[in-house]
Amino acid sequence: MPVVRSAPTRDLPAEVLYALMRLRQDVFVLEQECLYPDLDGRDLEPGAVQWWSQSGSGEVVATLRVLDDGGGVLRIGRVATAASARGAGVARELVLAVLAATRGPVVLDAQSHLEHWYAGLGFARDGAEFVEDGIPHVPMRLAR
Repeated sequence: MPVVRSAPTRDLPAEVLYALMRLRQDVFVLEQECLYPDLDGRDLEPGAVQWWSQSGSGEVVATLRVLDDGGGVLRIGRVATAASARGAGVARELVLAVLAATRGPVVLDAQSHLEHWYAGLGFARDGAEFVEDGIPHVPMRLAR
């Protein structure tokens, strides 16, 4: 199983930050064909923390970011897994590591086809479905 790591965006070595952003671009922009501003400025917020999984060879195989949405609420977003690592439980371990290391409610906007996957981690739908960049999403929340 890959090793889970995390660090505030501002503390990341350039090579790691590049690998995380590259994976996000590969999944969201190229594979899912969404032309949108992935670099939205939120990665540079003071409370932004990048989480990622690295294989034994050092390759980044999954990533997500955790943002401070204020009021004690954290937001998980930009969850991406390399095609070569899908189905191995890497993203699940990454989300579980975030949940184990943080407190308070957590929200996210899940692609609708992943609603049941996130429900398996304890998240519940928290609003109506909406379309973002041509992909249906649902807001979800984990109250704890």
